[in-house]
Amino acid sequence: MKLLRQLWSIGIVLATCVAGSACTSNRNEDNSGLLGPTPPAPNALRIDVAEINGPYSFYPSPATVRSGQIVIWRNSDTVTHHIVFDDGSVDTGTLAAGTLSQPMIIGVGTWSYHCAIHPSMVGSVAVVSTATSQTTP
Repeated sequence: MKLLRQLWSIGIVLATCVAGSACTSNRNEDNSGLLGPTPPAPNALRIDVAEINGPYSFYPSPATVRSGQIVIWRNSDTVTHHIVFDDGSVDTGTLAAGTLSQPMIIGVGTWSYHCAIHPSMVGSVAVVSTATSQTTP
């Protein structure tokens, strides 16, 4: 009978340890990726949807990027926006306050865009070829 009580006590202690370690296993890990989108690459151009250049504006605008460079729109405003290129080639979908668009690479050229929700919000981005953006010695 004494052996049975000892085994029972050991079983309870082991079960408590397993449950406790399972609940705290992520305590020292970085869980920031679970809370939102992955931060953009360091060489990405981020265009802010914000009131930097007046109400309902984009910054920078106009913007210039190299071909192959990633472009991301960040809604820094307090209301939802929806960026669409005037020719329809790019559509970010709706961007709630504080969210990022999907990273994208845009073809060479000058592109005008607007907010589908607030049509008076307009911006542009010029994408230059890497050969054009390099300086010659």
